[in-house]
Amino acid sequence: MVPSFVINVDASYIMTKTLISIVGPTAIGKTALSIKLANDFNTEIISADSRQFFKEMQIGTAAPTPSELAQAKHHFIHHKSVEDDYNVGAFEKDALHLLKQLFKTHDTVIMVGGSGLYVDAVTQGLDHFPKVPASIREQLNKQFKEEGLQALQEQLKTLDPNSYKHIAIDNPQRVIRALEVSIGSGKPYSSFLNKAKNKRDFKTISIGLTAERDIIYYRINNRVDLMMEQGLLTEVKNLQDKKHLNALNTVGYKELFKYLNGEWTLDFAVSEIKKNSRRFAKRQLTWFRKKEDILWFHYKTPLETIIETIKLK
Repeated sequence: MVPSFVINVDASYIMTKTLISIVGPTAIGKTALSIKLANDFNTEIISADSRQFFKEMQIGTAAPTPSELAQAKHHFIHHKSVEDDYNVGAFEKDALHLLKQLFKTHDTVIMVGGSGLYVDAVTQGLDHFPKVPASIREQLNKQFKEEGLQALQEQLKTLDPNSYKHIAIDNPQRVIRALEVSIGSGKPYSSFLNKAKNKRDFKTISIGLTAERDIIYYRINNRVDLMMEQGLLTEVKNLQDKKHLNALNTVGYKELFKYLNGEWTLDFAVSEIKKNSRRFAKRQLTWFRKKEDILWFHYKTPLETIIETIKLK
């Protein structure tokens, strides 16, 4: 008999299904590990990388290559255009729907990605915020264009010091989002965070990959050089007329737009990509290290050791 407290859950897979979530800084080897685990568990992969969704952004997002895609079934890779309005709320809904389908034929599914908010959306659920008038965002976007990011940052520091300290303060969209909620609701954005959420009907095992800082930075620098060799500059040139879109306010793209606009030399733009990628990796590690349930492994840990640990959970 199914206990009453799970009466609304599909009893065929309650607590018997597992999502293995692979996280860590950029260029650490998450894609390679996800494919190896997918093959070992005979399952499929969900991408939680918020930029690999976009089909126009292949080289600069280090999306899985055709060879890698052929080794295991992937989902949420290049399924959207940069012109599509696709956000973390839509991804949460789509990913949960897909998981429900996959868990009908698989006991285990792999999820991989370094976008912490998107990972949390699937494993924990999103925080819910009040609706605010669209005019507030329009005004904030106008203010950003006319006064720059620093003016918005100072405004957020006044309205919600907690968010100012903890969100990605150099990301205009995150700052504008926190401001529009704070202004529209009359309450700090941070006051809506970490409320009770709907529990997931699957178990999550989180695997984190890491390395010494100098190794992470070395791998990032090498990856950027490889991207340039693979044609990143051409990819960015083809997107110049769309550079105003939020999806393209991304490391690897925004720097090369400045080169193409004549503001920077190519060498300086590439050095900025490397620097900003290293900063991004640092923010990723800060985000994920706050999660007490992540099982951390050195990036050179043998696959067998990781699999053995997973099977003991």
